[in-house]
Amino acid sequence: MTVESPQRDFAVEVVRRLRDAGHEALWAGGCVRDQLLGKTPKDYDVATDAPPDVVRALFGKRRTLAVGAAFGVITVLGPKDADPIEVATFRNDGGYSDGRRPDSVEFTSAEEDAKRRDFTINGMFYDPTTELVIDFVGGQVDLAAGVVRAIGDADERFAEDRLRMLRAVRFAASLRFALDRETADAIRRHAEAIRDVSAERIGVEVRRMLTETDPPRAVRLLTATGLLPWVLPPLAAAGEAMIADAEERLGRLESPSAPLALAATLLDAAEPAQVAKVGRSLRWTNREIDLGAWLVEHHDRLDGAESSPWSQVQPLLAAEGGPALVSLRRAAGAEDAAQRFCEERLAWRPDLLDPAPLLVGADLIAAGKRPGPDFGSLLQKARAAQLDGEVTDKQQSLRLLGLS
Repeated sequence: MTVESPQRDFAVEVVRRLRDAGHEALWAGGCVRDQLLGKTPKDYDVATDAPPDVVRALFGKRRTLAVGAAFGVITVLGPKDADPIEVATFRNDGGYSDGRRPDSVEFTSAEEDAKRRDFTINGMFYDPTTELVIDFVGGQVDLAAGVVRAIGDADERFAEDRLRMLRAVRFAASLRFALDRETADAIRRHAEAIRDVSAERIGVEVRRMLTETDPPRAVRLLTATGLLPWVLPPLAAAGEAMIADAEERLGRLESPSAPLALAATLLDAAEPAQVAKVGRSLRWTNREIDLGAWLVEHHDRLDGAESSPWSQVQPLLAAEGGPALVSLRRAAGAEDAAQRFCEERLAWRPDLLDPAPLLVGADLIAAGKRPGPDFGSLLQKARAAQLDGEVTDKQQSLRLLGLS
């Protein structure tokens, strides 16, 4: 059943405009795969026999961007409610001396264009005007069988773009497909070459593996293909038992954030500093890196929370990573009184979980206290007393500190 959307409508319009001008035009790649799987594509790519300059002339320079024109790609801007669509001219690629981009391209036919793509399930075309699938590479067979298979010679495909090794693992994990044996063997032969790929590109793939459909499967496939030591070194070095523990923790998480997924993956296998190092190697944001390390550092601080002073537990639950810390604890198998206590407290209204402080620095100054190095400790003492119910207003707090 076709689901109409502004994005799909725009993708159909692009094809029709090219067709009306006498050119071949088809949807290509992931949108075809997703549609055949019954999913709504997130984006659409169009492939055509029209050269880039013709595409620009047809849609107009104001509606197009030529950033990828050297590789035959023109970005066509759509209406406000639709994202841009990349229109790529059918091409053959020359050598890949940098292991990422072709040194040269030659415009060609749809069949030749399909054969230079990465995996059979991503190498199909679709004609939205006739609703026909055009498949030169056996993608429909592999899609039905649940197999991720490199198009043509797997060694050549991975030599062209080494990131494809990680993409193969991600597709197999997120779709819950099997890796074709020859494709998997080729990844094992070339796994070390993933180091030649930019850290940013690796980081994007690892983030998606750990947060999308089946993270435990992604870890198993990274291990089986020999990629794990090159993308998550501490986990690979920790051994089979800890890798299995990481898979179990990831399997207990639901739609985790990247920091939570990283913490669940490396818990017990890495110290906080090592977690931060991995995050930096993946070029994740500083906020994500700091939070992932914080979660590992504090993962056991909620043990016995139900019988601990609230002033010791509350700062952890009210912190930015508080909910993730509780989720990490559950992922690690905690089903005790402390876990139930923390989950109940997290359900409190924000003003109850984290009430405004009774005292702030200005109150100390107003009470005659001169700013100094002990300011912070005084405010912490007053805050702890407030959280533990020992004081209930500003005056009681000042008396506690000997300032009233």
